[in-house]
Amino acid sequence: MNLGELSQDLKELKAESRSHFKKIGFVRYNPFSGVGGDQSFSIALLNDHNNGVVLTSLFSREGNRVYAKIIEKGVSPHVLSDEEKQAIKEAIEKDD
Repeated sequence: MNLGELSQDLKELKAESRSHFKKIGFVRYNPFSGVGGDQSFSIALLNDHNNGVVLTSLFSREGNRVYAKIIEKGVSPHVLSDEEKQAIKEAIEKDD
């Protein structure tokens, strides 16, 4: 393998890596009174284009619910909670 091939491989790897999740925002909170601890959370997983997903787990005494919402260019077509917005903001701010 010569230097030109290595350079091309590196260029391709860099382009491909832009679609991988690299930015993470994580928020723990307690949405329900009477439930101890911050056992609920929202986590945003985004790539270089701020595309990805925000996952939310809501813990209550009756059970646990998990929601996933698509994120495109930092916004979602779905209604987002304040905690989901905060997780997305944290992830976007981690832009290296």
